[in-house]
Order: sequence, then C-alpha cells, then structure tokens
Amino acid sequence: MKNQNIVYKILISGLLLLGTGCTNLDETVYDKITAEGTTLTEEDLTSIIAPAYTSFRGIFWNWDGLHDLYEESSDCLVTPQRNGIGWGDYYITMHLHTWGSTLPHAEGNWSYMYTGVNSVNRAIYQIEQIEGIANKDKVIQELKALRAIYYYLLLDNFRNVPIVTSFINPPGYLPVQNTGKEVYDFVESELKTALPFLSEENNTETYGKVTKWAVKMTLAKLYLNAQVYIGTPKYNEALAEVNEIIASGKFSLATNYADNFKIKNEGSPEEILSIPFDQVKTGGSYWPFKSLAAPSQATFEMSGGPWNGTGGIPQFIDTYDPDDQRLKDCWLGGKQYTSKGEPIMVDGKQFEYINFMTNVNGCEPNEGYRLVKYEIGTGDIGQTSNDVPFYRYTDALMIKAECLLRNGDADGAAAIVSQIRQRDFKNTNPAKATVTGAKLSGGSVYKYGTYDSGVITKLEGGADIQYGGFLDELAWEFIGEAHRKQDLIRFGVFTKKSWFTHTPNGDFRSILPIPQSVRDTNSNLQQNPGYN
Repeated sequence: MKNQNIVYKILISGLLLLGTGCTNLDETVYDKITAEGTTLTEEDLTSIIAPAYTSFRGIFWNWDGLHDLYEESSDCLVTPQRNGIGWGDYYITMHLHTWGSTLPHAEGNWSYMYTGVNSVNRAIYQIEQIEGIANKDKVIQELKALRAIYYYLLLDNFRNVPIVTSFINPPGYLPVQNTGKEVYDFVESELKTALPFLSEENNTETYGKVTKWAVKMTLAKLYLNAQVYIGTPKYNEALAEVNEIIASGKFSLATNYADNFKIKNEGSPEEILSIPFDQVKTGGSYWPFKSLAAPSQATFEMSGGPWNGTGGIPQFIDTYDPDDQRLKDCWLGGKQYTSKGEPIMVDGKQFEYINFMTNVNGCEPNEGYRLVKYEIGTGDIGQTSNDVPFYRYTDALMIKAECLLRNGDADGAAAIVSQIRQRDFKNTNPAKATVTGAKLSGGSVYKYGTYDSGVITKLEGGADIQYGGFLDELAWEFIGEAHRKQDLIRFGVFTKKSWFTHTPNGDFRSILPIPQSVRDTNSNLQQNPGYN
C-alpha cells in the first residue's frame, strides 16, 4: 500500500490543483511574474489575486494537508494498518507521536502554507506595479490579511518560522528564522492594520474572501491560544473579537447541523470564511476515498473503489450520546446497503462497519466507523464540490463560551452551548440539549487509556481534565474541521493522555519539527527543541 499511497499522493495533489479561480472559476491566472513587454492593468486584478486564495484549497485538503495533520494526530481519527490492504507507514507515526524531522505531514504543511505566503507576496508585487487602481490600499490590505492567516497556521504548527514579505529578493537570499513571539506579533499587527480597509458585508461578492469578520475570527483564534503561543492568556481579547462578530447580526446558526457540509453549502448562514471547491473546475476533497472501504462504492455510486484508510477511534465514538444527531450526521456505521437499498454482501455476509478496532498495527477492512460529515455526491471521483467552512458562526459562539468558562462564568458558557445543541437533539430528545456549567467545568467522558482489541488495557479516564466537558463539546461539534489538535494542546491533553495505541511521547511534540528538507536548503533555520 505504501507505493499505492505515493501514487495517490501524486494523483490527488494534481487533482486538487486543478482550476485557477477564487470564486470566479473562469479567470486567467497570472501565476508567474509577467514576461518583459507585458503590461498588467486593473482589468487583470482578479486574475492576479486568485492564486493567493487558491492556495487555501491545497492547505486544507491536499494530501498530508491541514485536515490530516490536525485529525490524524488526535484522539478522534486514525489510519491503521489494514489487513490485506496496507496503509500504515507514517500515518501510524502520526498516531503514535513518534515522528522525527522528516514527517511528511510537517513537510507538506510547510510547503502548502509557504506556497500561500509566496502567492500573496507575488500578487502584492504585481499590483504595486499597476498605476491607477482604485482602492489599491484596500486590495493590498486584504491580501496582507490573507497572508497573516497563513502565518497564523504556521505559528500554530511550527512557531519559529521565517517572516517573508517580499517577492523579489537578492541572489542567494536565505530567509532568517523568527521567534514564535515575533510571528505572533506580526500576525496580530497585520490583521489589526488591515481591519479598517476590509468589507463588513456578508454576501455573494465577499463569499470566500477575507472580510472584517474573517480577520476578527483569526484574531480571536490567536488570542484564544495565546497562552500556548506566548505564555500569556488573552481570553478577554478573544471574547471582544467574537462579541463583535455576534453583535453584527451578519451570521446565524444553520437550522440543521448537516447543512454546513452539504455539496451545495454556499448559502449556509454560518460561514464566515469559506474555502470554495468545485468538482469540475477546482478539484476537491479526496476524503471519502481515503476513508471508506471498497464496498461503499455501491452505497454512494462512486466512480471507483475507495481505499479503506481512516476510521473513527472507538473510544471517541463511545463518547457520543446516542440521541445526538451529530453521531449520524458525521459517522457511517452498521450494516451497509447499496444506493437502491439492497444489502451489500462480501464473502457471503452483509458488510458492516463496526465500532471496534484491533490496534493501529492491524485492523480488518470493516473495523472503525467512517467519517461522512461532508456530504458525498453520486458519482464522486475524488473531487467534491463541498465548500469548507474554515470559520463558521458556531465557532465564534464556542469561542465566546470558552472565554466565559475560563473567566468564571460557567453558566453563561452553558447557555451558549445549550443553544447550539438544540438542533442536535430537537428530533430525538430535546431535554438533552441543555447542559450545565458544572458539566462543562468537569471532566471529559472520554475513556482515555491504551486500547487493544476492544479492551482499555490501562484506563486513564478524563475526569482530571479541567473543562473536560467543554472539550467534549468541541469534539462533537468540530470533528473533521481541522480543530482537534489545537484544542487538545490548549486543554493540556495532546501530550498527556493515551488513546487507542498512542501513549504520551514528549511535550515538545505540541510543536512540529522544521522539516529537514527545508533546513538542508537554508542554513539559517534551527530545529525546534526536542528534534534532532
């Protein structure tokens, strides 16, 4: 399967880079500095800007991208060795937290994020050469805010990274490494500087673009995690940012949780910053192929057999209340049927996804529920049209709830969480939507500990996790949205607890290594502590 993984990686990377637009998918893109004699004009502006946004698609869904990085290293998802199928290799390394300086996920995300930075720098350089552009400052500040979002992600994962703001550099130029505090200050400054220039609208013209509200969400995230990044809590600052978003009246909760992740989800009232995808023109998510087993081809009429990789860790699946609609909205389990309702038979038995896994080194093809949160369309070819809600309104509400909780207003936090949960229990047991401040402040229901063949061999539990009840709520709401690693780190769980086959393996792993391949080309870069 390892060789197949390489083939898939090349294939999917190519698929996801198809298309060139931002929200206008038919634009010509100037992805290189124009040749001598070519003069760009204001009419070329959209095409110049488009690649800066296009990079966002690769960051989230490219192979080894953000989704894999945040979910595969967490207590929710795992890609184990599958008996008779393969997988394993560095996905097991991700799960076990045994990675070194050559981790493909670190190399991939470094590359994807700096591709975004470089695309922004190129666009700014090109725009600065054009005279007579109306609102040039507004255009450039929007791009700088987008670049700051890319740097926020670099900060979150690597901390000590070079800040590069120019596209044209002298021969032999090697970027100098900045400290995490310098990167933090840069992101905060760039976002605050851009704010007065950005649109406050939330409509089709601003969809998928960086607006005032997207910047405020990034600032809120920056402040929410400030204690992790720079050792100084800034929950009041995070609260102030999301309060403005909430007070704006521009956003609201979707009626149904699943509406946010449908193929046609452009109209969701929750989406503050979306990453647009289109099956034909802009590539899309390989996810259903990576997760589902081959028999599911008949369920979704997929054009090709899925690869049977990632499954839900049973300990996490067991945390759900069975009446929580998010369990069914997010996970595929139980006996499987074709699109016509006929049983899917494999070796004379009906195929069934079971909430059981042996261990990371050997699982059967049907072991583990499968994440189907993003709606799967008929004829899926590994390029879906589901836009990714990178920031959505529920996230703003949950940031507010967490800040209230950490500031001592547990009941205020509970009121917000209960409001969000109402849609998840409205058709099953509405009374269960209500949670208390004590529940959020208390421990997690997750049965942490090493797990083998359905048995927790060394129970650690989650009762000792401060605000563990709230951490559970974050998992149920945001599974599959590239949140979990950051949340586990902020709540002190990422390097302290065991789950499935994973055991703690060093606090330094909260920060990824600077990729060895990058250090080999830049002598200015020092490795992050703990890595060789």
